[in-house]
Amino acid sequence: MTTDFDHLRRTDLPALRGAIRTGRYAGHTAGLGRGYLQANLVILPADMALDFMRFCQRNPKPCPLVGVSDTGDAMMRTLGRDIDIRSEVPAYNIYRHGRLERSVTDITDLWSDDMVAFALGCSFTFEHALMQAGIPLWHVENDTTVPMFRTDRACVPAGPFSARMVVSMRALPPDRVDEAVALSRRYPLAHGAPVHVGDPAEIGIIDITRPDWGDPAPVKGDHVPVYWACGVTPQVAIEAAAPPLCITHRPGHMLITDIPEEAEVPVLAPQAA
Repeated sequence: MTTDFDHLRRTDLPALRGAIRTGRYAGHTAGLGRGYLQANLVILPADMALDFMRFCQRNPKPCPLVGVSDTGDAMMRTLGRDIDIRSEVPAYNIYRHGRLERSVTDITDLWSDDMVAFALGCSFTFEHALMQAGIPLWHVENDTTVPMFRTDRACVPAGPFSARMVVSMRALPPDRVDEAVALSRRYPLAHGAPVHVGDPAEIGIIDITRPDWGDPAPVKGDHVPVYWACGVTPQVAIEAAAPPLCITHRPGHMLITDIPEEAEVPVLAPQAA
């Protein structure tokens, strides 16, 4: 049995998390969990965790680090009171040696004592502020996943991790672009202000109608494409590093935390084991 997206947009956080945890909802999380920080997910073996943390520290726009688990502990204790990372994301991608193997809705059978989970801020958080201001977001209104593109902007490497930045695109009315920039800048844990506005070719995007991830979205009339750094960037770095096993969220399918989206730093006190 699945749970309706429109219903979940109106429900509270415990009910939403319960629907995800039990597998009743496995769709995208854009527009869900209003008021709370959403996060991208990367799970790696401990012997690669420090290099990945360095990669995030050196590239904070696409990789704003908001939480790290203890080695072998599946509970994200600084992000929520009952977040078991093995079942709290609607859909996970499983990578073997840098290649996408499959997508699943639960990773309990894959978790091991040498794993470390990283949570990175997500643009879905600032989208709530845009919607509250009346700025239209086509992908939310049409129940699709935001389009994401590879760019030609290089990230700073760390150990085996290297990538060119991935961006997410939202086409906005020209008279709302400055407002959207100002609003999103308030959320440094959710990528902050855009990295580019306007011509996609200037950042190496060849065809704006064919995203590398997510769903195509129209750039209507005189609307302006606006690009934010995207948390899929670490997945590109993972392809380069080729760890024997890595688990991420499926693009668009995020972890919803207990951290208020207005927070400048994660402030939830760690929960006891």
